[in-house]
Amino acid sequence: MTREDRTTLAATLRRPRPSGPPPPVEDLRAGFRALMATMHVPAGIRTTPTTLGPRPALLVEPAGPPRPGTILYFHGGGFVAGSPETALTLTAGLVTRTNVRALSVDYRLAPEHPFPAGLDDTLAAYRALLESGSDPATIVLAGDSAGGGLAVTTSLAARDAGLPMPAAVIAFSPGLDATRTGDSMTTKAGVDPFFTAEALNHTGAMYLAGQDPHQPLLSPAVHADLTGLPPLLLQAGTNEMLLDDSTRLATRARTAGVDVILDITADVPHVFQAYTGSLPEADDALDRAALFLTQHLHPARSKA
Repeated sequence: MTREDRTTLAATLRRPRPSGPPPPVEDLRAGFRALMATMHVPAGIRTTPTTLGPRPALLVEPAGPPRPGTILYFHGGGFVAGSPETALTLTAGLVTRTNVRALSVDYRLAPEHPFPAGLDDTLAAYRALLESGSDPATIVLAGDSAGGGLAVTTSLAARDAGLPMPAAVIAFSPGLDATRTGDSMTTKAGVDPFFTAEALNHTGAMYLAGQDPHQPLLSPAVHADLTGLPPLLLQAGTNEMLLDDSTRLATRARTAGVDVILDITADVPHVFQAYTGSLPEADDALDRAALFLTQHLHPARSKA
């Protein structure tokens, strides 16, 4: 895709910025469901509703013989919207590329359930996988946007709880800074076709519910000690206000001695990986994520 094509896509995705008060959360959720329903979901998967820990989940399996392992997936939606179904284009994209099953968690959402409810659910899901006998060396945590942030903070919470680390973490355009202090919040304003500072602050306030954002599990890109985390893959686009969430976390990870790949694609929007089938860069990014995933699943090494 040429630079002009990417610019055209951004113009197509750019939504009107209505004046007045922000929409109610029910409208945000309906709009997000409608947007994600337009995304291509690859064939060759089976989906089964299930539970994982205390929460519902969606099992996404390849049609053929599976490879050992589990992708524990956390959907996006700004911590206030989304579900395993809205993330199916991404979970199915990873499953069909790796033949590794995915379990996508329906964690609790704000404002009904603000921080740390969602994180408690994702940590409980990881703990439930371990308690069921899953080898941590065969588990990869993954997610997009808010869910990408949860993939990172779930690893931090698991480390602090004394749990073994998963094999790796994959985060697509993750939200990693509830303080909203990255330079890209300003430099990408007007370039980002999805977000405004007002919109991010609106959903962020629902998630925080008055809590201080200057905490490691809310703003790991600024405040977390990342020592001991598994290898990280952070993918983002240059046209997103949350870009510096990834760049700053990558810097902190390197300083902490964590293996990290910072994978930035030019002129693409937030969670561009969801546009598989229409945006070649999306398919290429998922190919790279699949390679990273399969390189880090090492069930035979787990007992070493």
